[in-house]
Amino acid sequence: MKCFPSSNPRRSHSRRLDWAESRNPRQRGIALIIVMISIFVLTVLAGGFAYSMKVETKLARNANSETQLEWLGRSAVECARWELAQQMMISQEPYDALNQVWAGGPGGIGTSNTPLADFKNEIQVQNGGATWTIVDLERKVNINTANEALLQQGLLVMGVDAGQMTPIVNSILDWIDPDETPRIQGAESEFYQGLNPPYFAKNGPIDDISELLMIKNAAEFYAPLDPSAQQQNIYNPLTSRFRNSGNQILAAPVGLTNLFTPLSTGKININTASAEVLQVVPSITPEAAQGIVGARDGEDDGSGMFGPYRNLGEVRRVPEVSLPMLGALQQFCSVRSSTFEVHVDAQVAGYHRHFVGIIGRNNPRDIQILSFYWTD
Repeated sequence: MKCFPSSNPRRSHSRRLDWAESRNPRQRGIALIIVMISIFVLTVLAGGFAYSMKVETKLARNANSETQLEWLGRSAVECARWELAQQMMISQEPYDALNQVWAGGPGGIGTSNTPLADFKNEIQVQNGGATWTIVDLERKVNINTANEALLQQGLLVMGVDAGQMTPIVNSILDWIDPDETPRIQGAESEFYQGLNPPYFAKNGPIDDISELLMIKNAAEFYAPLDPSAQQQNIYNPLTSRFRNSGNQILAAPVGLTNLFTPLSTGKININTASAEVLQVVPSITPEAAQGIVGARDGEDDGSGMFGPYRNLGEVRRVPEVSLPMLGALQQFCSVRSSTFEVHVDAQVAGYHRHFVGIIGRNNPRDIQILSFYWTD
């Protein structure tokens, strides 16, 4: 009879403990990794939730600020209306000029006894405010009413070669006229439909001067030469007209946007127009235009010999202006402005918005807001 050694309970228990202890480090490592992953995932979720709440809060705040910004912009335009009405009621100043309050000047002889004496173009509120500037549009030529001769004269002022004038002028006139018959070297919808992307000719008045960028031949002459491009010797396709045979970029003072506007009464205000704009008037020489601009500076003493022109007849004090020139000025110019562009910069709680308002003024009691929009 064989006898088998009986098992030792203590020894068996000891072996199980040794085996468990040998596996504990691995299990603890896995558990630690799982915990770290869980913490990471929860942290990401919490961070995403916090960011989402921050964005939602900011959007809600922006929505509230947008409303305040818009009303600030509209309030500024209303103040500009009041300002322009007050200016027209000053009997001692039967003109509109750059030295007046609406244009950012100190004011003329009749300002001191009016509400404009201490007026500033700004509105202050608790968490922001608005400032604005007013620019009259009669300082430029109305491109919608300009005939072929005025357009050609404008291009001549810009330094455009005579051979390039016909395509530019006729393309602009084709864009404005109501028909689809192209002029010589002009362009109608048939040409624009061949572009990518295609579009149709406007066949109506230009509403915004930026439409020139869509007109064949005119886009190249939209703006004057970029000085930075000239300094860096960078060729700008919009200014190819300023290159001479030596392949050098030549400076030019103005582009189409400096001379023309789509909104005005059609009369040029000689008190606000630049010398380049005055040269668009037939027969006005550069010397006469500079003389007109120079003679309107200074304080108006009521004599008509100094300061802004009270009427077109006072241009005779400029030696360079001949009688034929005076006749042309009386046909195309005036000393009043009726269309104004108000640029408003509004700010609320660190948020900014730029608004533009167009104002038409017929008399102190008839001043209308023609349009109001924001640009950024």
